[in-house]
Amino acid sequence: MAARKTHKIDASDKILGRLAVEIANLLRGKDKVDFTLNTDKGDQVVVFNCDKVKITGRKIETKKYYRHSGYIGNLKEKSYTQTPSDKVLYSAVKGMLPDNRLRQRWLKRLKLYNNEIPQLTKKDYEK
Repeated sequence: MAARKTHKIDASDKILGRLAVEIANLLRGKDKVDFTLNTDKGDQVVVFNCDKVKITGRKIETKKYYRHSGYIGNLKEKSYTQTPSDKVLYSAVKGMLPDNRLRQRWLKRLKLYNNEIPQLTKKDYEK
């Protein structure tokens, strides 16, 4: 199998949903000629400037993120402004990927940074 490529994406002034679709397609390998649904041929994606992504519509006031611990009455709710921007992009990309056994493998190859990209070492590319 060929080595995975690393795609660096600058998220500044990009719309959240459209960026999430682009990232999900790169993680799955849908841009490749030999794409099949049941194999993992995607690449690694590094996204920086996640805090400068654009949000359209009224999502800033109305969007909620939920999590539940499993205990009764323990549903936690956060608004868009309380959630870190890298977590927002992560959940958007996670929602764009199909819910199957390959999803966690794809999401491990996604690296998100709020600021400029740090110096990547060879170890970061090989994972």
